[in-house]
Formats: sequence, structure tokens, C-alpha cells
Amino acid sequence: MVRTRRRARGLPSRNPTHHSPPRTPSLKARIMRIPLFRLALGLVASLLFAAPSPAGEPLTPEQKAAVERIIHDYFLAHPEFMVEVLQAAEAKLKADKAEDAKGMIAARRDELLHDATAPVGGNPAGDVTIVEFFDYRCPYCKEVEPALETLLAEDRQLRFVYKEFPVLGPESTSAARAALAARKQDKYDALHRALMGFKGKMDEAAVFKVASSVGLDVVRLKRDMAAPDIDRMLKANLNLAAVLDISGTPGFVIGDEIVPGAVSLEELKRLIETARRK
Repeated sequence: MVRTRRRARGLPSRNPTHHSPPRTPSLKARIMRIPLFRLALGLVASLLFAAPSPAGEPLTPEQKAAVERIIHDYFLAHPEFMVEVLQAAEAKLKADKAEDAKGMIAARRDELLHDATAPVGGNPAGDVTIVEFFDYRCPYCKEVEPALETLLAEDRQLRFVYKEFPVLGPESTSAARAALAARKQDKYDALHRALMGFKGKMDEAAVFKVASSVGLDVVRLKRDMAAPDIDRMLKANLNLAAVLDISGTPGFVIGDEIVPGAVSLEELKRLIETARRK
């Protein structure tokens, strides 16, 4: 999945002529680097320290240090316990995130599924809808496109909503504007497929060349690209993606699930069947 670009910091330099075998840290070392492990130590210690000693006096600094050492040593002596705890925590976080996604999708269902300004493909009356947030310059969007085309050809009950989501710079925005403007010449589908299949540097000149190749009036297209309604559509898509915590492309909404990244045809079919059963 392509995310908005950030400057990389703190990366180690590499010697292209020398490759040292990576060292594999011990399980204890890996666990100690996990923030949740340190949090668990702190939580247990805080609970113990909150209780008074049998004599009714708070623990002394020396007693606190001794308790911390006992907890620390126990967890290090039984790392399998912490692995189990971390796995359970990870599963809970994943489940919580899925529940949050369901709530966000339900709250924005009309914007996702019934936005009259969004291009729609497949069967307009289909029983399952895929919503895709994509960027024409995203290599992963291009990678998954054949699978999407296969789905639309095979599944006659599938509805598809296209959400232009240009996150990779001005060239991406120009391509998105052109695609949306092409609707006014009934050429959205043709230009969308051509831009997804385009290989090479996609600047504005390339977009216009592709547009011309699918039969668009480029002079009119340029004029239509500047229309205020296209600004509103793109802004609405960016805002909707932010609400759904979709920060990269491609991003899919299928049923009540948010699915990031390029997924396989088999996984897409599984998600569609799951949505169809609900």
C-alpha cells in the first residue's frame, strides 16, 4: 500500500560491498523492546505500590526496587507468558479496530455507497458494493486492477464505487481531475482503465495523451477539469478517507470491513462472500 510520502530519518547507512549476516536477538531481548512489556511491568508495579505494607506504611524506595526486580525477573524467566499476553493483546486491538471500522462505515454509509457524484461501475443494483480509494500513480493500485476487472466481469451482482484519492502529488491530482471531468463526455470508464494500464511517467502531458487516445476532446476536458464541482468531489473523498483512517492506496471498503493494500483475487472473493452472507 502506498502512503503519503514522508522523509525517512534515522536510517543506517549501508555498505554496498559488504553484507554482514543479521543478528537474531533472543526472545527475551525482543520482548524487552516491546512497549507493552514495559507497560505491563509498570502496571503491576503501580498496583503493588498503591497498596500499603502490612504495617500500614508505604513501601520504601528500597522495597519498591525489590518488587520491581522480582516482577522483572519473573517475566524474563517466563517469556512464553509475555508472548501469550502480547498475542492476546494484539488480537484484542485487531478486534477493537474492526469494531471501530464497522461504526465508522455505518456512520458514513451514504457518503460511501450513495454519493451521486461518485463514478459507479458493475451492476448499479448489485447486492454487494466495493468502494475503492485509489491513485492513478500508485503501483499497487495498478497491480490489483486486473483482479478488480476480473471480479466485475465474473460477478454480475457486484457494484463498484470509485473514489479518486490522489495522495502522491500534483500529477496524481491532475489525473484524478481528468478522470472525473471525463464523465461529462461519458468516458470515465475508458479513461480510468487506460490510466490504470499506463506505464511510464504520468505527468499532465501523458494524461492528456492517454485521454486523446480513448476519444476524449482534450480541449473540453481541460476546461471541465477546472470546474468547482471537481474540487468538491476530491475534497469530499480526502475528508472521507481521513474519517475512515484510510491513509494510503489502495484502500477498500467491502461490507463492514476496511481493507488496506493490494489484496489477491481470492481474498477479494472471500470478502465479497462474507459481505453477501450478512
